[in-house]
Amino acid sequence: MDAKLFDQQIGDLSASLGDATRRGIYISVREAPESVTANEIAALFDIHANVARHHLDRLVADGYLRVTHRRSGGRRGPGAGRPAKHYESTDKEVSVQFPVRRYDLLSELLVRVVERVAPDAAATVAEEVGRDYGRELAAEIGIPADAGFETAVKAVARAMMGVGFTTEANTDDRVLLTKFCPFGQTAADHPEVVCRLDEGIVRGLLEAAKQESVAIVTPHLATDEDCVTEV
Repeated sequence: MDAKLFDQQIGDLSASLGDATRRGIYISVREAPESVTANEIAALFDIHANVARHHLDRLVADGYLRVTHRRSGGRRGPGAGRPAKHYESTDKEVSVQFPVRRYDLLSELLVRVVERVAPDAAATVAEEVGRDYGRELAAEIGIPADAGFETAVKAVARAMMGVGFTTEANTDDRVLLTKFCPFGQTAADHPEVVCRLDEGIVRGLLEAAKQESVAIVTPHLATDEDCVTEV
């Protein structure tokens, strides 16, 4: 690939989706069953509506979302029959044509390294690494402390989305549902290590929120099933 084109692709993608909150907002809108408003995004991410609108409009300007004005009613609309500004995803793909690099192979080989270096403690090492990373991630994005269990779990789900997971929080059942795991096939081949890594990340994030909870990941058995993290 032409180096200039590659650099341009990286620059465009980083400018649009390099921010963790904006990346999470994009994923939320993309996965939503219907278009959403800035106020709904603000409530979901616990940010001011103007901040949510800024992120949404940036994603619109970069072609990842589009605005649709439709007649609103019920709980969504600011008034009966008043048109509201809604956002929905476009067909623009989030992809970069990288030179041939096997990141899936790299993750597979790294897991094998851990298993060989610490055959009797690979899972423990993975969880410890995950907890350290979870705490670092919490410090980076400013996860709220002492905000209560429900707020903390929702913040964890947003943080996980920011690093590539597609995760939803179900606070009533005290679970996190992961529909997409960035570790891909490596997670399926080595759940005893990768799932403990995931547990550690969630636990580290919760610890930063002053929630001393244990996270237990149940990996999916089929590709169309969710991974379930009980908290």
